[in-house]
Amino acid sequence: MNARIAAVLVALLAVMGGGALLYYQQGQTQRPAKAAALGRTLLEGLKAAEVHAIHLREPGDELTVELKDERWVLAERAGYPADLNRVREFVLAAIGLRIGQTEPITEADRARLALDSKGTLVEFRDSQGKVLASFVAGKKYFKREPRNPERAIGDGRYVLLPRDPGNVIVVSAPLAQATAKTAEWISHAGLAVDRLNTLEYRTAGGEGWKIERPTEDAPWKLLGLRPHEKLEIIKANSAAYALSTLEVADVAPKSARPEDLGLDRPDLVTATTFEGLSYTIKVGRAPGEQYAITVSVAGEPKVEGKNAEERSRKLAERLAREHSLEPYALLVAKNRLEDVLKKRADLLVRPEEKRK
Repeated sequence: MNARIAAVLVALLAVMGGGALLYYQQGQTQRPAKAAALGRTLLEGLKAAEVHAIHLREPGDELTVELKDERWVLAERAGYPADLNRVREFVLAAIGLRIGQTEPITEADRARLALDSKGTLVEFRDSQGKVLASFVAGKKYFKREPRNPERAIGDGRYVLLPRDPGNVIVVSAPLAQATAKTAEWISHAGLAVDRLNTLEYRTAGGEGWKIERPTEDAPWKLLGLRPHEKLEIIKANSAAYALSTLEVADVAPKSARPEDLGLDRPDLVTATTFEGLSYTIKVGRAPGEQYAITVSVAGEPKVEGKNAEERSRKLAERLAREHSLEPYALLVAKNRLEDVLKKRADLLVRPEEKRK
């Protein structure tokens, strides 16, 4: 091999080697770019301690869940209390989100996956209102299409980072709480009225009934009971028990008018307890699956007997929560009040039952 041929071979090897190196470098910067993102944290740098508000915006609605006076509340519901556990779980779930899959996306794809204006924008803000992190939650992701996608929980969610609108990301969390619906964020704790000694129900037209008992161990008696009538004790007990577990399903918006909620001519439920408290509940009769109610509590609690100090403490905590409900129009599931909103005749033992 002469010197000229050797020089040509060296030059050829250099070109081939350089090309191979260039191809390798291009492969590292292009092909693994998405692969390198897999498993990475979606909202890098987000810290739970810095989150003072969660703002959610979706078509036709928006909601701000904010930390105010050391309490999490809903700004659009005049400071109605939020469920602390739900807030905490959502923030921690968002911090833990990891990229499971990512692909380029077109404008048509964004619309199809509800990652445009039809999606839910979620923003985490600090105490000054600055956005710490955000993402758009789109449609649910399913590994296998279910029969009813609207009701199915989902195997994950399609999301999009506003700073990177050209790529769709799949996360493994369904993020059911990524919504501006207040029912998903409020505290559902409602009335827990126990130890009743009277309970009265009056319709807007004036019809109704009243039951009472002299002691907690005594059976209920229906006032105005006629000789041929007999109170069904089980139904009376059920009516009284309903107020001990009256959960709040949702809270009406500030813009709702009394006539829209049926509270312009409400039914009236009043109850007194052996501890000196009096409850007045106005019940709207608007159509739908829920009743709108307002609540007011009066009286000074009187706790005596065994474990009076502990019972007084728990009662004070309960009253503080119940008083906090007074400024709002609350929504409760209709079946929660069915046992109270009965006609007088429905509380009586039926004639055929008395003959048995």
